[in-house]
Amino acid sequence: MKLSNDKKILIVGLGLIGGSYAEGFTKKGYFVGAITRSQKSIDYALNKGIISEGTTEVTKEFVSKYDLVIFALYPEQFTNWIEKYQDCFKSGIVISDVTGVKCEIVYKIQSILRKDVEFVPAHPMAGREVSGVENATSTIFNGSNYIVTPTSDNTKGNIEFVASIGEVLGFRKVSYLTPQEHDEMIGFLSQLTHCIAVSLMVCKESKHLVDFTGDSFRDLTRIAKINEKMWTELFIMNKHELLSQMDLFLGQFRRLRDALAQDDKETMQQMMRTSTERRKYFD
Repeated sequence: MKLSNDKKILIVGLGLIGGSYAEGFTKKGYFVGAITRSQKSIDYALNKGIISEGTTEVTKEFVSKYDLVIFALYPEQFTNWIEKYQDCFKSGIVISDVTGVKCEIVYKIQSILRKDVEFVPAHPMAGREVSGVENATSTIFNGSNYIVTPTSDNTKGNIEFVASIGEVLGFRKVSYLTPQEHDEMIGFLSQLTHCIAVSLMVCKESKHLVDFTGDSFRDLTRIAKINEKMWTELFIMNKHELLSQMDLFLGQFRRLRDALAQDDKETMQQMMRTSTERRKYFD
């Protein structure tokens, strides 16, 4: 089952990702509405033609018009919204999300959700070092990966339905992982890399370094400009996996450090050869 153009789509949380989803769907001819806390964000999205309608108030009259609801909220906000407002959903609809951690929220939401509403979780692997609908653009999905993380509670038809979101928005590839596989993968590919970038930036007072830095430092620390509230929440929710990935990194960093201390050229060169070969897969 695909996402047909007659489906009305509601975005809850009109920030960078929610706004980019809204713009992408609108450009493809879908009717898109939004709910977010800021009237300023609603007004901006309406003026720019990103959405067809929007509100800061959650009402059954507004929510029940929609066939697909996508949540672009912090994880705890998402859970709280479902607990408080799920009676507003039209019977038989599908909901999905963009949340960067799965195990801590997916099973909880599926356990409390009405049985006539299906939650198929997903995660767009895309973003920018800015926030807000003012910075939204559907082009951030070009060349990016879209991951669907279904559970045994999901039906084949609705898994395909949510997967088609990635196709509509122009993602490079649509993949499928269990919530557990997702959290292990994201702990390494995303959360660990953010930890490394943050650690680099707090190592030294860096205001004066901007006059001397080259591309290597800029590239490594691009994601250090970070939303501290959201990422702290994500880190804690994926604590077990992230700690495991941090230990993995520390082991290899210690190996390189010890090789340098011992003038062990062969170990250093072997690590660099492996690094070079593995990096080629991304080019």
